[in-house]
Amino acid sequence: MTETRDQRFIDNIFVEMCDRLNQAGVPVSRGTLHFRILHPQWLGARILWLKGMQEADIQTFGYGVEDTAQYRNSPINELNSGAAVVRQHLEPGFGDAPSYPLYDELRAEGHTDYIAWPLKHTLGKHHIITFSSDRPGGFNDDDLRALADLLPAFALVSEIRLKNRLARTLLETYVGPHASEQILAGATTRGSGVTVGAAILICDLRDFTGISDMWPRDDVIELLNGYFDAMAEPIERHGGEILKFMGDGLLAIFPLSNANACRDLLSAIREAQAAMSALNEENLKKGHGALGYGVGVHVGDVMYGNIGSRSRLDFTVIGPAVNIASRLESLTKEIKRPVLLSRAFVEKAGCETQLENLGSHPLRGLGEPIDIFAF
Repeated sequence: MTETRDQRFIDNIFVEMCDRLNQAGVPVSRGTLHFRILHPQWLGARILWLKGMQEADIQTFGYGVEDTAQYRNSPINELNSGAAVVRQHLEPGFGDAPSYPLYDELRAEGHTDYIAWPLKHTLGKHHIITFSSDRPGGFNDDDLRALADLLPAFALVSEIRLKNRLARTLLETYVGPHASEQILAGATTRGSGVTVGAAILICDLRDFTGISDMWPRDDVIELLNGYFDAMAEPIERHGGEILKFMGDGLLAIFPLSNANACRDLLSAIREAQAAMSALNEENLKKGHGALGYGVGVHVGDVMYGNIGSRSRLDFTVIGPAVNIASRLESLTKEIKRPVLLSRAFVEKAGCETQLENLGSHPLRGLGEPIDIFAF
């Protein structure tokens, strides 16, 4: 309880706990933790320790795993269905037992005993912890009492780490990894923020209003998700940070603290265009029209921080540079080019020879026209 304060990760605590159990004479040869997690891609995760491992193995499980035969025919399903404990001797001669495939795997690995309990957290939440032994005869009564006595303490220690991880995951999911770090570090005051140089990308889907009026709801959601995957994954892969999804649009920045930020943004756009082409091929096969989009790109200083009401904040960027990127995105509708970039960005990126110069164009709200480039 007291020596774990400086350890952030539950897998490291679990590894050390299993090692100390062996040092204390409790013959643990294998241990697992099974957690449900709030993640957009994963239903849960399993942490696996085997005797001799310095680090645990962590495996995630997608949504739908509970419908598989592997899960249904397992002691984990038995515990999730209400069992208070699952115990099985794995050596021959211990009577009839459920023929779970896991037991055959454990026997093949040399384990002689298996026990699993619910790991109870607050408000009725529970996860699962399991231990196996490789000692002939398995666990004795003293071993089982020692393991059972650890559960309440380990439940508290694991819940703290799991909740910390959930908070971080939820923030990363909804505001992005960099903003989440800022918020967790204490940037929660309205108006708090910093001025940073950034390449700014604003993207918008064309004719979304007409699509949403004519298409069934589920088709619209599927379309939006496919469009955002095509656009967002290259942005994040190349170091961009998506600050918000705005209906059918998105706002992302590539901080200039990375010397390659502008080149990374261009790479992200090229990959996003290829992904959109592939998506449109699939849409055409389904009888849907091709999706159009507009992208505006600029570079400059932005205020990066908290904006909003007293009780509801948005971690975002604002400033004239953001406005110019937005105006460029709107201009794509008029001049029928999907990606428009300002001269300031092109000069910063050093990519003028790779682009088409479209000349000077007025932007709404700006006094002077600016030079525009297109892919």
